[in-house]
Amino acid sequence: MVYTEINPIVIHNTRRQEICRIFGETYDPERWNDWRWQMRHRLTKPEHFQRLLHLVPAEEQGLLKSPEKFAIAVTPHFAALLDPEDSLCPLRLQVIPREAELVVNPADMKDPCGEDHDSVVPGLVHRYPDRVLFLALDSCAAYCRYCTRSRLVSQGEMYPLTRRMEAIVAYLEEHTEVRDVLISGGDPLLMSDEPLDNLLRQLRAISHIEFIRIGSRVPSFLPQRITPELVAVLRKHRVWLSLHFCHVRELTPETAYACDLLADGGIPLGSQTVLLKNVNDSEESLKQLFHGLLKLRVRPYYLYQCDPVVGTAHLRTSVQTGLDLISKLRGHTTGYAVPTYVIDAPGGGGKVPIQKETLLAYENGTALVRNWEGQTFTYTDPEI
Repeated sequence: MVYTEINPIVIHNTRRQEICRIFGETYDPERWNDWRWQMRHRLTKPEHFQRLLHLVPAEEQGLLKSPEKFAIAVTPHFAALLDPEDSLCPLRLQVIPREAELVVNPADMKDPCGEDHDSVVPGLVHRYPDRVLFLALDSCAAYCRYCTRSRLVSQGEMYPLTRRMEAIVAYLEEHTEVRDVLISGGDPLLMSDEPLDNLLRQLRAISHIEFIRIGSRVPSFLPQRITPELVAVLRKHRVWLSLHFCHVRELTPETAYACDLLADGGIPLGSQTVLLKNVNDSEESLKQLFHGLLKLRVRPYYLYQCDPVVGTAHLRTSVQTGLDLISKLRGHTTGYAVPTYVIDAPGGGGKVPIQKETLLAYENGTALVRNWEGQTFTYTDPEI
């Protein structure tokens, strides 16, 4: 399969050499493909980006002021994808802070999903009847500027997992109604293989835990982390992965290889995309992304309305934009490429599917429905 057709940007070695020179090193393909090297050489300082990109004033101010609110970090892999000339590059908008982050919108919330309210023990959120959210880490390979957990991620305030695990396991053992655990953070795949294996083993030892998922953006930010050894750990514990992609330019050959390893290893793959202004808020942008994901055997699952996190108003679209985009996709492309559009109800209401009204009327056993072309049809219930 030719993966370069997915990614319109050809990543020249010269770009990688520029990044290596920032750290006083020369480009070496073997080192570049080592995920630990990537983590040690993340771009985190304003001067790193000044050497790599032609910054506009809004970015310069964001790089100087935003770290007080939320850390900055970009892996060399992802940094090599940033367009050095275009400040509206859809990948730059995701990871390079802007001065607008310092603007607080009246609707902004520090914890828009109400996770702190539903936290039952440190690092475990129990909102839905049979599911829990397990926050394993508070760090990521790179930091999305729209992160819904910016109050926690990168702040270094979460207790180490070893100090929290006993209480988490005890809660899960006691609450037999819990059958589904979503491990998130931070990014759990930043754990080394052995600690991750131990964590998953402890969860699998709880008899009523049936379903384990991991939420990760590693295949986009740090595809070098996906190794045969990691895949073996995930396969052993029958883990599903919920991946995070927002633009087709993220689907590099390295990402394609990582997804191949996972899919060939029997790991079910779904994707969650956040709808972002000037990043993916067009029919063509979403269609390219979702088609590209299907080529990699990743099923587009959710399209999230961007959470109203403090300092993200400049990245959020209107709900109407999301409704219109989903309507333009449905029926015009394969159903597998159309995710469910959801709002994570602010304040802790959980995920709410959002769609234009397709059921126009329902009376006396007859439903009037509208399809993707705007045509209306009648469905009659069976007479019993």
